[in-house]
Amino acid sequence: MSLDILVPMTLTVIGAATPLLFAALGELVVERSGVLNLGVEGMMLAGAVVGFIAVAGTGSHAFGLLAAALAGAGMALLFGFLTLTLRANQVATGLALTIFGIGLSALIGVKHVGIPIPALPKLDIPGLSDLPVIGPLLFGHDILVYLSLALTIGIAWFLARTRQGLILRACGEADLSAHSIGYHVIRVRYCAVLFGGAMSGLGGAYLSMAATPMWIENMVAGRGWIALALVAFGSWRPWRVLFGAYLFGGVTILQLYLQGSGILSIPSQVMSMLPYLATIILLTVIASGSWRGRLDAPACLGKTFSPPS
Repeated sequence: MSLDILVPMTLTVIGAATPLLFAALGELVVERSGVLNLGVEGMMLAGAVVGFIAVAGTGSHAFGLLAAALAGAGMALLFGFLTLTLRANQVATGLALTIFGIGLSALIGVKHVGIPIPALPKLDIPGLSDLPVIGPLLFGHDILVYLSLALTIGIAWFLARTRQGLILRACGEADLSAHSIGYHVIRVRYCAVLFGGAMSGLGGAYLSMAATPMWIENMVAGRGWIALALVAFGSWRPWRVLFGAYLFGGVTILQLYLQGSGILSIPSQVMSMLPYLATIILLTVIASGSWRGRLDAPACLGKTFSPPS
């Protein structure tokens, strides 16, 4: 495979992985606090449509990203109110949030379908962006690609090295114990849920502002569910989630390339299964190997917290 093919393919892999990484990192923080939010798909759609409309109306990508993050956080706030305040079932509420997001985004974006907007500008460093191979791979991306990588580092540091990260993990592992020593479990979980919603909103915004700068109904196309799987695939650790997002993006682009090139005479339906099949195989290998003990989910994940009276 020549560099003329390899470099564009690598850039496409990065583009495919970035929205998954945003959503998966946000959900990772949510789940480490003990909350299971299955509404990632709906929050990504909310971010995608609101971010697109904001850019189309103002011409400002910065405002569009802010609007997308707020839209995702708003959906997450609804989820938090139902599950943390009213103590509704987290699984049912998350599924309802996804269905609500699909319908709401279609309604809000019905007049904007297919209208193009300027794509999120890419970084342009004179003397570096023009370098062969290295230039486009390292210095030719938009701000969200670099932000996703910076957030991976930041979240890993936050969870492992800060007191606030320790408190968040304590709320996910032993909520009653955290409450007994004076930590406000509900408040911590609200913060985590809002952060996760904002991250999902940014993941959706990447799709409508950078990957495909237009609004298409249901354009997230199941990526929210993939992000949920990536959290478990990464065993609730940011670096493994980063690896999983790029692996899944790579397999997705590879199957598209193989279908288009006709190298393998395999039905397209089978090729479309490859990303999901690869995820299942890797999960099976890790779960059955020496890393099995590291795959334990947070002990309080999905459990409703009821402070003792």
